[in-house]
Amino acid sequence: MAKTSFKKTAGSMLPWLGLALILLIADQFTKVLILGYYRLGDSTYVTSFFNVVRVHNTGAAFSFLASASGWQRWFFTAIGLAAAVFIIWMLKSHAGQKLFSFAMACILGGAVGNVIDRTLHGYVVDFLDFHYGGWHFPAFNIADSAITVGAICLVLDELLRVRRAK
Repeated sequence: MAKTSFKKTAGSMLPWLGLALILLIADQFTKVLILGYYRLGDSTYVTSFFNVVRVHNTGAAFSFLASASGWQRWFFTAIGLAAAVFIIWMLKSHAGQKLFSFAMACILGGAVGNVIDRTLHGYVVDFLDFHYGGWHFPAFNIADSAITVGAICLVLDELLRVRRAK
């Protein structure tokens, strides 16, 4: 009986793990291209508000703790791995909740993408550079985008859940 319920749960979890894998592959593929064709600091003008750049981020979001002495590499790697394990557990438990599982899959793919960078390089490769007028957003990557979309969907899922409960 336990095997049947596990297969049912695991089966419904597979599309979400597939989505996370697709995001992970897209993230790593684009980073390989950037590492292969750009030197650190290189930039290509694309539009008046967007450039492709090569930036190394040793910190977290918005370069948080980037200037620390190196311990942050393993700290953020551990957080990413712990998050991945937790997300897989959540997906196993809630695979039928589509928006929630979509959000979790996006965060999973992004977290693992950045963990791979930290493990292989000691930094995360960022390359998407948006700016307008005097405003400049910190460079980011596909993994960061997936995490952001996932976080927005988590908030939306919770808002919808509270609204349905009323």
